[in-house]
Amino acid sequence: MKMKKRFSCLLAGLLAASLTLSGCRSGAVSHSSLTPVTLNEVAHSIFYAPQYAAIELGYFKEEGIDLTLVNGAGADKVMTALVSGDADIGFMGSEASIYTYANGSKDYAVNFAQLTQRAGNFLVGRQPEANFSWESLAGKKVLGGRKGGMPQLVFEYILKKHGLDPASDLTIDQSINFGLTAAAFPSSDADYTVEFEPFATTLEHENTGFVVASLGEESGYVPYTAYSAKKSYLEAHPDVIQKFTNAIQIALNKRRHCRSPFTF
Repeated sequence: MKMKKRFSCLLAGLLAASLTLSGCRSGAVSHSSLTPVTLNEVAHSIFYAPQYAAIELGYFKEEGIDLTLVNGAGADKVMTALVSGDADIGFMGSEASIYTYANGSKDYAVNFAQLTQRAGNFLVGRQPEANFSWESLAGKKVLGGRKGGMPQLVFEYILKKHGLDPASDLTIDQSINFGLTAAAFPSSDADYTVEFEPFATTLEHENTGFVVASLGEESGYVPYTAYSAKKSYLEAHPDVIQKFTNAIQIALNKRRHCRSPFTF
């Protein structure tokens, strides 16, 4: 499938770029002069490669930040860590901050920078479907995402775009925790599952699932993932927020030290 080949080429390109750029770091920065920042991310995925490039290539340290990365395994858990103070910055779907604001929190989370603008997940079926159509999901069962989460919101948007009612025209099983749907799919009674990489490719390699469509390609541009911090943190540490954003932007642009043919 062309879509999977394109993604495989992207993965290869990102890995090649990382290896090429690994020798382009600047001199060491004194650890004592760095500001500690804890970043809690929604998931650990190649989809967020620029963030990891910024860490590995020393862009955060160059901006004066000693970054600690924590995998929260879900936007709800990331927001809990942010609100409780266990994390300074949260990285998750942009909807999570809207929920905290809508719930009336005085020290609500504020999105201050965006990383991805398309969904990075795929619809995986039981068999290859060269001529897959979204309308064919009518009457089928799909392993979906957490209710109200960005992956599920985008999936439902696509369904509605194709004239399907997510609540009545098909069955969406949301009982399985984030990150466990791929393992559950082979033995489940679902016809399809919505998966991020590397889980989609893993299912294909095991011959237990086949990518039939890209949600990102079908949905178009969306504010998929964003960095957020509590209002109080933004007001108290505007310099840290700016420096954090600078590091991410440098990784996106690939403009410092080395030039790369790869873009994100």
